[in-house]
Amino acid sequence: MIGRALSSDLLKIRGKGLWFLISIGPLGLLAMQALNFGLRYDYLTERYADRLWEVLLDNIMMFVPIALYLGVTLVASLLANIEHHTNAWKQLLALPISRSTVFMSKFLLSLLLMLVSCALLSVGTVILGLSLRFGTDIPLGDILRMCFLPFLATMPALALFQWLCMTMKNQALPLTLGIVAAIVSVFSFTLWEWFPLNWPLYGYEGEQPWQFSAAGIVAGLLILLVTLAHFIRKDVD
Repeated sequence: MIGRALSSDLLKIRGKGLWFLISIGPLGLLAMQALNFGLRYDYLTERYADRLWEVLLDNIMMFVPIALYLGVTLVASLLANIEHHTNAWKQLLALPISRSTVFMSKFLLSLLLMLVSCALLSVGTVILGLSLRFGTDIPLGDILRMCFLPFLATMPALALFQWLCMTMKNQALPLTLGIVAAIVSVFSFTLWEWFPLNWPLYGYEGEQPWQFSAAGIVAGLLILLVTLAHFIRKDVD
C-alpha cells in the first residue's frame, strides 16, 4: 500500500518544480565555490597546495546546514501544498487508504528528494574538484560524509516541518520557522555543540560525527511517531 501511495505522490510532483528545487541547492553551493576558487585560484592553490580537497570541502560545508534547513522546509511545504491548493485533503483521506500511509508516503518522498539532492552535491563536488585540477586522489569518504551525515542530523527538522506543513493550510508559520532555523544555524556554532541546530555542522566536523547523525535519526523517528499519531486523529482541511 505504501508503495502505491508513494508512486501516486511521485506522479503528483510532476511539473511542480520540486526536482528543480532539490537541484538548485547543491548547484548553488558548488557555483559559489567555483566562483571563490576561480577568482582566487593562484592564491588558494599556492597556499593550500597540499590540502586543496580538504579546503574545498570545508568551504562547501560552511553553507550545508543553511541549505539543508531551507531544503527540508521548502520540500515539505511544496509537497503539502499540492493537496492544500486543490483542497484535496478530505478527498484523499476519504479513500480506502490509511492516514498513516498518506503521512508516511509524504515523509518518504521528502526523504527521497533530499537524498537525491545530497547525491547531486557529492557528484558535483567530485566534478568541481577535478575541474579545478585538485588531483585524482579524491577523498570519497570525506565527500560522502559531508553530503549525507549532516542530512541525517536534520531528520528532526524534516519530520517536524512535514507535520506542520501537512496540518496547516497557511504555510506562513512553518516557512518562517524554517527560515529562522536556517539563519540561526549559521551562528549557533558558538553555542553548545549538542544544540540541535548544530547537529548538521558537527555531523561532519565533530570529533565523533556519527553521534550527531545518530542523534538526528533517533530524534527524527521519535518526532515522526508523535506527529504521525497526531495526524491520524486530526481533522485536516
